[in-house]
Amino acid sequence: MHIDKNQLLRFTTAGSVDDGKSTLIGRLLFDSKSIFEDQMKAVENSSKKKGHEGVDLAMFTDGLRDEREQGITIDVAYRYFTTPKRKFIIADTPGHIQYTRNMVTGASTANAAIILIDARHGVIEQTKRHAFIASLLQIPHIIVCINKMDLVEHSEETYNKIVSQFEEFSSKLIIKDIRYIPISALYGDNVVNRSQNMDWYQGSPLLHELETIHIGSDINKIDARLSVQTVLRPQREGFIDYRGYAGRVSSGIFRPGDAITVLPSGFTSKIKSINLYEKEIEEAFAPMSVAVSLEDDIDISRGDMIVKTNNQPQTSQDIDAMICWLNTDDAKPRTKYTIMHTSNEQKALIKEVLYKIDINTYDRITDDKDFKMNDIGRVKIRTTQPLMADEYRDNRDTGSFVLIDDNTNETVAAGMII
Repeated sequence: MHIDKNQLLRFTTAGSVDDGKSTLIGRLLFDSKSIFEDQMKAVENSSKKKGHEGVDLAMFTDGLRDEREQGITIDVAYRYFTTPKRKFIIADTPGHIQYTRNMVTGASTANAAIILIDARHGVIEQTKRHAFIASLLQIPHIIVCINKMDLVEHSEETYNKIVSQFEEFSSKLIIKDIRYIPISALYGDNVVNRSQNMDWYQGSPLLHELETIHIGSDINKIDARLSVQTVLRPQREGFIDYRGYAGRVSSGIFRPGDAITVLPSGFTSKIKSINLYEKEIEEAFAPMSVAVSLEDDIDISRGDMIVKTNNQPQTSQDIDAMICWLNTDDAKPRTKYTIMHTSNEQKALIKEVLYKIDINTYDRITDDKDFKMNDIGRVKIRTTQPLMADEYRDNRDTGSFVLIDDNTNETVAAGMII
């Protein structure tokens, strides 16, 4: 299978405290030779001072500890590394007290999630919580890393037992692809290199899985959606009388000659040309940012959506959604918030709370409808203008939104349209 070397894989890591998340990320960076020399020296020196033999891998992910100690809130730290086969962004969510909102933030754009399980403890409530959030956010690929295999004598029986436990409860969730790897992040077993201690495991090490996971199919190629961010009227040679509608293609493919409809107005036209910078191109697809010119002069502004006439999203002021409450202040019923959906920004209110979810048992809670921080549940939202939206399971871009508190300007909720 051919893999584009410039292709970017975003993945998130989830694990309870002391499951070895920092050590695993450190091991990935260290064994894939993604550590700068000065970083290496600094960590070696810190490790010596703390009396560690060799290098304490967890220290590679502690770059933001100073800021956290100064009281600066960092919910998600992004780390970058590259191998000859692919580029990676890791969304590392420190701490577990506010884990739900941290994981929702870090996982919202992820192509894959690594869920760590301590081989000594097996599947615990935190594991179920992480798997539920991964399922809710429709992360296409889950890699379950059963860590600390060195502490259970690299036992195949222990590994199989944990795989069975995970399969039993994850069968209730919607997850397309789950893979299992027995690892020891501390000693590097099955992280970048194959383990000599677990010859019973016939699969690939973690890095090989990350390098070869097919992510092209995760983008919706059917529903063509372009959210307009701005209107371009350059007054220079070659562009006189040019009017272009610039934005990012959320999904699908646009080509010159396509019959399109502009929403919410419903005006129709055909695509005259598509420009990437100053060059005309024959097709635009997600996630390209382009400028589209049309054969007819139509009134289009920021927040409008260009779609193919024969394939349109739902357009409504009433939305059913699952939301995760991110704010320390509780949700206020019938309070107006600003909803941000693609390039569209307008006022909205939570019209009704249908139920909340106990994410440890997956039970619906109908007798307590007050949204507090980290709560997840189903709501009805009313917007002041129609929203052009798809269901989140079909289109993660046009199916997601955030709510902003107008008084504090804080993001209070993340939503997925259903």
